[in-house]
Parts: sequence; structure tokens; C-alpha cells
Amino acid sequence: MHFDTQAVQAHMPRHLRALMEATPCDSAGTALNEGLARRSFLKVTAATGFALGAFPLAAVAQGTAAPAAGLKPFQQPSAFVRIEPDGTVTVTINRLDFGQGVQTGLPMILAEELDADWSKVRSTHGDANMAYADPNMGMHLTGGSNSIKNSYTQYRELGARTRAMLVSAAAAQWGVDASTLRTQSGFVVGPGGKKLGYGELAEAAMKLPVPEKVTLKDPKQFRLIGKPTGRIDAKAKSSGLQDYGIDVRLPGMLTAVVARPPVFGAKLQSLDDSAAKAIKGVKAVLRVPTDRGGEGVAVVADGYWAAKQGRDALKVEWDTAAVEKADTTQMLASYRELAAKPGMVARQADMAPLAGAPHKISAEFVFPYLAHAPMEPLNCTVLLNADKAELWMGTQMPGMDAVAAAKTLGLQPQNVKVHTQMAGGGFGRRGVPTADYVVEACSVAKAALAAGLAVPVRTLWSREDDIKGGYYRPMHVHRAEIGFDAQGNILAWDHTIVGQSIVKGSPFEGFMVKNGIDATATEGMKEPYDVPMKLSVHHPDVNVPVLWWRSVGSTHTAYAMETLVDEVARTTKQDPVAYRMRLMGDKHPRHKAALQLAVAQSGYGKKKLPAGRAWGVAVHESFESVVAYVVEASVKDGAPKLHRITAGVHCNLAVNPKSVEAQVQGGALMGLSMCLPGGAITLKDGMVEQSNFGDFAVPRITDMPQVAVHIVPSADPPKGMGEPGLPPLAPAFANAIAQLTGKTPRELPFKLA
Repeated sequence: MHFDTQAVQAHMPRHLRALMEATPCDSAGTALNEGLARRSFLKVTAATGFALGAFPLAAVAQGTAAPAAGLKPFQQPSAFVRIEPDGTVTVTINRLDFGQGVQTGLPMILAEELDADWSKVRSTHGDANMAYADPNMGMHLTGGSNSIKNSYTQYRELGARTRAMLVSAAAAQWGVDASTLRTQSGFVVGPGGKKLGYGELAEAAMKLPVPEKVTLKDPKQFRLIGKPTGRIDAKAKSSGLQDYGIDVRLPGMLTAVVARPPVFGAKLQSLDDSAAKAIKGVKAVLRVPTDRGGEGVAVVADGYWAAKQGRDALKVEWDTAAVEKADTTQMLASYRELAAKPGMVARQADMAPLAGAPHKISAEFVFPYLAHAPMEPLNCTVLLNADKAELWMGTQMPGMDAVAAAKTLGLQPQNVKVHTQMAGGGFGRRGVPTADYVVEACSVAKAALAAGLAVPVRTLWSREDDIKGGYYRPMHVHRAEIGFDAQGNILAWDHTIVGQSIVKGSPFEGFMVKNGIDATATEGMKEPYDVPMKLSVHHPDVNVPVLWWRSVGSTHTAYAMETLVDEVARTTKQDPVAYRMRLMGDKHPRHKAALQLAVAQSGYGKKKLPAGRAWGVAVHESFESVVAYVVEASVKDGAPKLHRITAGVHCNLAVNPKSVEAQVQGGALMGLSMCLPGGAITLKDGMVEQSNFGDFAVPRITDMPQVAVHIVPSADPPKGMGEPGLPPLAPAFANAIAQLTGKTPRELPFKLA
């Protein structure tokens, strides 16, 4: 997703803006009252080390005190850096880490300018405090591959400000000019080589003014940024010690599972809960509202197994008469009809008449619904009392979720605290504008409290719950009519997309829907190719909840674009790489550099492939980064097999090349999941037919090819990398299949037999 900061704030709902007025907490999670005296603040921080800053952050954020040197909350070191007496530096990150590595990448950026000893750097998650909002957008969001891109300068400046304060403290202690001092690996070094550790200086440094302007390093001086670096959390994750949201344990905590309607939005008709209440460990059976206006039944018990057994014992009848029952077979027929009709015009170009073109391609593409299916199922733990609440979960939007929780619980936003937990994947599912799983958990906690259960309640989804009753990447149909000459010059390209709008009805609709067209549906179309294109869109309303899925619109637009461009090249007997380079012209040097790097490293055109294999090529930009793939694939007995992937990546500066490599590998694997049998969500009579990895397939280890990732060197500020590795994989695979079979797969997952 691409967001315009001013547009976000201008269209931000009143209830979301209210969050900005909520009382925040400091970086250690300790509530700071407006009137908290400076001496008291010093006492609080002295117990666990020193948060560097000049004002209590709550006062700064609420505007009741002027921020140090005129700085905004997200510029204040006090919210982001804590230095212990032993020199350990804890960096608070303003994003959710759910596998993409920001718990290492953001501390690397800050530690670079701080000149910290990397072996002593730790990281922790922030919360719904406005200091941890995206500095470019003014809201809490982990999404759109924005984490490193939007906070790169912010974290550099935070590190530089902290360093300057430490140097000033050392200069005062030694009675020398600060300009005569330097820093190195967690020490301030003075005349004659004498040293003071950051831990020794932190208490004095925090009493000093925060400098508004700082000088940042020349990239040539970097010793951390740009260097392949192991993740801070690697040991905990590889040893099984890492805690996630699902691992939260609080005294007296109960677990709830919810029986949800089989058709989205259906109501509860009748309930017999006697057998459920007889299950050992079951404490209560509660009727609760569910997402999209439906009703559900929550079984609250001592643990998950008892709660699940209780739910299985419920005798429930649902009233589905008033809700639409989606059927993907019927939808496909109606989508095809829509694709043949003029839609809302997203792009208009002067084109030659298609009828007069020497060569034509008529193509229809079908893309199914897709579930997110993260490894860690959805969960949210709520501790509720009469006037305040605390929530524990892995969330991509802690601010919006906090406001939604406050509204559900009938509390003031400042009385809801969110503890952001490490999450085991998400791919967009933990960033829901409706805050569905958070609202549901709050509804369960509220009902439990009313039933006399004044304890924390963890609402836990099974994977089946989410796959059968969650949110999905929309189903799409594309229709393309292309006219071109014998040299491959595109004379006309008429393209129609049919699919639900992701943002309609959400807080993002006001600035992401223009002239009725959802920008997420068309992102990735046309560029980087200089072709005359007419692009139109239909957005049918369907009773299936939809949401962004890793790389959003590019999951389908890249496939249509890259397979069609390849088909024109094959039809006119041109090399697909050379043809792409020609179509790009002189306007896309980053695309060319990524493609050329992938070609050079793969041996494309030079290396002889084993019998039965073919090359496939694709290049695509999403979230301002370009990924090109050159793949080797085969087809045996109608079954496609991907053997090798070579990636060329242009993301500008790679803060941590290891993380870039991991994101490209993960994106390629998820892209592969779109291609293999079973990679689709279907509905019949309004109900999702899949339930778990047994029938919503993901690649197994035997499906995983060799992946080599190569990064184009650059010193320009970094761009996003969480998602760009996904879109070009499926079309590169398809183009290799087309080389072998003479036919491009038009439907995902591939159906070759």
C-alpha cells in the first residue's frame, strides 16, 4: 500500500484522531502522568537504566509541555533509547516484528549513529503511544513495506541525538570542548585516549537538552548499516525460547474459543449449551457479537483444549436467511460477464484500433481468494476491569486496535493499553481496519466480566477458524486485448480488472478510492513498460471479507503484466529479456539494473540447461523496490517443478543484506504457494470449503528450489522489502512453463493437465 501522509491525517476518523489525545507511556511501558515531577521521573528510570530525554513523554505527546528543542514525540530519544549502567542499549522499535527482521534492522540504524557496541544492543516493541506512530504518516502501522523506509532517517537522528548528549555529558565531566571528543563502540573517547562508557554517562546525559539538529554520518563511514548482520532474536527463535502473543500467560488467565457462523454475518438461531457446560474446565458459555454483524458463542475455560471440547459440544443452529451466500463458481461466471463490459476508467490512452493490429492476444486470467494462514494463529489477551483494560497481541495497527477496543469496552482511549507482542507471521492479517479479532476478544472479555469472571481472558483462534472465517485476498478476473506489430511494438492494450475493493468501507476509503476505483486493485499495472493502455475496473459487492495480502494488488497485476509481455516477445520471436529492456526505454534504470543482475548471476543465455528445463523471466516493482527473477523450471506428467531462482534486487541501500535475502526468499516461497495445487480458497453456499493446510496447500520442503539473492549496490535511502519478493515469482514460473508447453497458464493455481 502507498499512503499520502497529509491525506491520511485529513481523512482520519474522529475516533482515530482521539487516540492522539490518549495518555501514552514511556519506552519502558510505565505510565507517565502529566504532572509527573522531573525528580520522580529520574527515580523511576534509575531503577532500570536511563531513558535519554529532557521531558516526560506524556506531557510532550499531549502538548502540555514543550518538547525538547521543539522536537515531536517520535523524535525524542527518551521514547526509544534506554542505556543501562552496564552499557546495554535497548532500542524500542515502532513496528511489529512478525518475521521481517525489524527488531534487528531498526536498532542497526540507531546503533550506527550512536556508535554503540553492537554486542550490547537489544530491542523491544513499542505500544500505542503516538511516539511510535509512523513518522511520515502520523498513525501506527506495520505494512506497505514501510518500516525501514519510513523510519530510516528517524532512527539515524535518534541515534545521533543520543550520541550528542552522551558526548556533551563527557565533555562536562572532563571540562573539555565536546568537539575534541569522539565515540567508539559504546565509549566516549577523550584526550590521551581516556574513555567513559555510555552506561557511566547515561544519567548525566539524560539531564541535558536534546539537540534539534544533528550531523549524520556519510554512508562511507557506516560500520553496521549495509553489513550482513545476524538477527538479535535468532537465538531465541532457533532455541524455542521466543515468546509470541499466543504465549502470554497471566495469573488466573482463562482461554476462550468462539463458535462463529458458517456464513459471514449470519445470526444465532438457537443454542443448547448444556453439554458444553458439562465439560471439565469450562467456566462459561457466552453469546457475543462477531465481525460483519454476526453472532457467535464463546466458550471460556481453563485452557484451550477444554474450551475447544466445549465448543465442539455446542448444539448450534444458525439463521442464514438474511445474508448472501457467496459461491465462487457462480461468481466466476458473473465476473467473466463483467470483464467483457466497460468499467470505471482508471487509465486512458490514445490507442490504435485493435481490429487493425497485425497480431493480437486475447487473454483472461483467474485469480482465486487466498487466506493469509500465518503460522501463529490469531490471538488477543484482555485484562479488563471497571475503568481500564490491557491488551496483549501481535498487531500491525496498535493505535487503531486500541481505539476499537476502547469503543467496544466503553472506555476512554487513554484507559486502554496495548502490549505489542512478537507475532509469528501475519502477511496483512494482523492489520485489519475493522480490528475484528481484537474487537471479538474485547467482547468476550466484557461478557466474561459481566458473568463474574474478573480475570484475564485470552481469545484464541485455531488455524481452521481463520481459514474458514477470516479475511482473504480478493478473487479477481482480468481480461486483456492486446494488438501489436511484427516487431513487438504495442499498438493497443485494453485491460479490465474485476474484483472486490479492499478498502471500501474502511477508514482508508477516503484517500485510497478515487472515482470509485480502489488504488490497491490497479497498483502494478503498466509500469515499467511504455505501452498505450486503457485500464478499467469493476468492484462487485460480495459477502466475503477481503483484506490486503502480502504485496496486495501486485499479487495479480504483476502476473498479468509479466506473462503478457513475455507472450508478445515469444510471438514475435524475441528474447524476453532483450524485449523487456527495449520496452522500458530510458526511464527505468533500477528495473534494468535488477534484471541485468539476475540475468548475469543466473547464467541466462550462456549456461546450457538440463534436458526438459527452461528459463523464465519476470521483473516487477512494488513498494518502491524492484525484484527481477530468472528461474529454471520443468514440467513432468503435467506437474510443474521449480528448480532454481536467481533474484536481482534493487531496494536502494540494503540496511541488512541478510534480512533482504530472507525477505526475498520468503516472498518467493509465498509466491510459489500461489502456483501449486491447492493454493486457493473457494466458497459454496456461502461457506469456505478449505480448513487447514491439508486442503489449503502451502509449499513443502520438497517444493522449495534453490534461491540465490543478489542486491544492486546503492547508497540511496532504503525502500521497502517485506513484500516485493513475492509478485514476480509466479509469472517467472509461468513464463518458463510457457517456454516448455507453448501455453501460458491463465489461472492460478496452475492447472496444466
